[in-house]
Amino acid sequence: MSDDNSAGESPAIVQRGLYYDELEIGARYQHRPGRTATEADNVLFSSLTMNTQALHLDAAFSATQPFGERLMNSMWTLATMVGASVSQITQGTLVAQLGLSDISFPAPLLHGDTLYTETEVVDKRLSASRPGQGIVTLRHTGRNQRGETVAVATRIALMWCAPGGEEGPA
Repeated sequence: MSDDNSAGESPAIVQRGLYYDELEIGARYQHRPGRTATEADNVLFSSLTMNTQALHLDAAFSATQPFGERLMNSMWTLATMVGASVSQITQGTLVAQLGLSDISFPAPLLHGDTLYTETEVVDKRLSASRPGQGIVTLRHTGRNQRGETVAVATRIALMWCAPGGEEGPA
């Protein structure tokens, strides 16, 4: 399908995230669908990242520990939370991720749990040094299917302003 409308076709719509100008402080985005964590996810992610923590890989050992079973790798949880937000918030509108902070895992995520992610826009400001770009602070919260918070992280992102929108520092 052509991107032009010369043959009378409907214009193509490209899915994208939100530009800096479209993000509002206090807005909350619930990312769906959720993602059910599997044993395969845990073993593959832990192996790919060279994380040999027995709490992720050794069922017999984990059975003797406080939670009584293997825990999902917390870095999988963090990466999946951020990933869940991409299509709705940053796809094609992100310049760069600048940092992650205030990361916590208040409850474990287990094999078979479904991770649901919500993102809140906490702060935003135009970049003082990069015209046409703005810095946005996002708070990602992950909850399991029972509504228990399993992870929270603050993310700083450098975002594009909308074409023809805000062009420079305030």
